[in-house]
Amino acid sequence: MSTSAQPNGRAMTGPASPTGPALSTPPPRPGLVRRTTTHDSLRRSGVERPSELQGHSGLSGPVTLDARGRDVRVEADGALTVLDAARLDAEIDFPRREITRIGSDPGEPRLAALVGVRAASGFRQAVHAALPDERASHSVRFQLLDDLPTAVLVSGYATQWVEPGPFPQWRQGMASQYPDLCAGWVAGGTIIQGIEATGRVPAPFGPPVPPIEGDDPRGWHEVAPLPAHGMRRRRRLDVWRDGAEARVECFFRDSHVDPDGVETAVHEYTVHATLDPATTTFTSCTAEFGALPWPECPLALASAGRLVGQRPDGLRREVRDSFTGVTTCTHLNDTLRSLEDVGALLARLPGETAP
Repeated sequence: MSTSAQPNGRAMTGPASPTGPALSTPPPRPGLVRRTTTHDSLRRSGVERPSELQGHSGLSGPVTLDARGRDVRVEADGALTVLDAARLDAEIDFPRREITRIGSDPGEPRLAALVGVRAASGFRQAVHAALPDERASHSVRFQLLDDLPTAVLVSGYATQWVEPGPFPQWRQGMASQYPDLCAGWVAGGTIIQGIEATGRVPAPFGPPVPPIEGDDPRGWHEVAPLPAHGMRRRRRLDVWRDGAEARVECFFRDSHVDPDGVETAVHEYTVHATLDPATTTFTSCTAEFGALPWPECPLALASAGRLVGQRPDGLRREVRDSFTGVTTCTHLNDTLRSLEDVGALLARLPGETAP
């Protein structure tokens, strides 16, 4: 585990990446289809510093979720054609994680069925029950919904700035409840040892990161600046042709803005894959990391190779059912799940005919 000082004086912990967090985004080049999504989790009513707590956690109140995304195709002349775009706006009770309000643009009245549902286990089944045709659409909105429960869960990281652990009610029982859940939660690992020693989940603090948009801001959809204690989950999924094969690059990052306005990375993965368009199967898939909270987390990287020989269709269910235990990672799994939409994006490349 690496440790160094941050501008705010807190210790930076986590395994050292060979390259560190990403510094920019590849420019949108001709012949590319790109999906970008963000989930911003905001605590607008919470206090900002421990000295203001007066015996209670002001950051455990409602989370306002602003989730946005779009699909674009880069034409031969460099122009961007927007293929799909969506936005979700929700209010979520925290730490219970119950949805109290949710809406979308474009509007979708059926989302009202999700009010009262917890953004936790069972949420994705509730989405399927409310919008049974959404998954097959491979839409931006479905990706926003699919990523919602884990984005809200991870947003609890912000409470570590006023609490020693992410959820006040998570105490000693967690050590026996979640061992071997994933690489980070391996029995005897850093998290479990911390819980057994203190009764709380240890608090990791990641490396500072610059704006990711790079020199060409068209590469991402528009987002609002993150305020203090805001958290952002970013995804970028690029698909393009390279001779007879298709290439895929999927970038993922969870980040947090501290009270001093410094954005730091909590989780960051990049997945590289190739696909045989004729058989629509993955011929290679590897993962690398830019920032992770625990020294055990990189042990999950090799699990990306399990996608070789599989087709994108049905990948969300396959990963859910098969990618379990200490050789996997919840956040890498969600990144691999998002590759289910690669086939639909591939069909929208320049010169392709969409089904």
